Amino acid sequence: MKRESGGKRYGIFSGALWGLDTVVLAIALAMTPFASFEQSALAGAVLHDVACAVILLVYMAIRGRLRDSAKALRSRAGRAVVAAALLGGPIGMSGYLIAIDNIGPGPTAIISTFYPALGTLLAFILLKERMAARQIVALLVALAAIVATGWTATTDAVEGGNAVLGVAGALACVVGWGSEAVILTWGMRDDTVDNEVALQIRETTSAAVYLFIVAPIAGVFGFTLHSLAHLSAGVAVLAGLAGTASYLFYYKALSAIGASRGMALNISYSAWAVIFALVLQGTVPTAFQILCCAVILVGTVLAATPSWGDLLPRRTGTESRNQA
Repeated sequence: MKRESGGKRYGIFSGALWGLDTVVLAIALAMTPFASFEQSALAGAVLHDVACAVILLVYMAIRGRLRDSAKALRSRAGRAVVAAALLGGPIGMSGYLIAIDNIGPGPTAIISTFYPALGTLLAFILLKERMAARQIVALLVALAAIVATGWTATTDAVEGGNAVLGVAGALACVVGWGSEAVILTWGMRDDTVDNEVALQIRETTSAAVYLFIVAPIAGVFGFTLHSLAHLSAGVAVLAGLAGTASYLFYYKALSAIGASRGMALNISYSAWAVIFALVLQGTVPTAFQILCCAVILVGTVLAATPSWGDLLPRRTGTESRNQA
């Protein structure tokens, strides 16, 4: 029970911190020099993941765990985490950015939201994870609320965009993120790969691919270096700090309660992002968005809870005797 409740808390924290990461990164991309750069989203993703990797390197060095990560890389589970990093980072995130560039952020958010549905199916097939019918219904209700929220933000198609390429990119994001969680959960069943080691391998792999392969090919390497001289780079690093903390909690949740329920709690970030946008940017949500946020938060918690009765307040022995 203690592991169960701890896992749910980790999942909720991961969603809240990723919502904070999303808003802070958006603030950075609206600043100079990102605001005037066509591929600012990709450059921001490079800077963000490199910042996460450096923060984790320092964190693991302080804890004296760098040798554990090196040892894990020689194991089968460690190599699986590298594969998961490629799926979730360069493949999944690049697909997400390609979709935004071609079909806009609204439709991209709607399509990409379904990665937990694919992940739940893969977890059922590969990890033998089970979710009760009511949990699946709660997940679907939460997904529907996220789609509704994204739909209100949908704009016209991007001028000059390729709709087929955009949809393909969004689907690559769904496959990448959904399969990443399942592979990571499998890898962390090995004693040599705990959640912290898995995260360092994941972020180091993703940052290296972004920095030395994706950025040069996309032509954003020079701009990313140039951005380091501006305040916006510091803001992006702050986003990376929030993202690192989010990942730490997310991986703890995956390890404690499994891929299906960990993902269900993580997608609450879409509701938390609305809250943080209000606090940090003064963006006032509509009544409909507030309703959707409430549905998302309740739905994700219910989807991650096998016995809904556990969510009710527990009566003390004295209260029970008094009522008797």
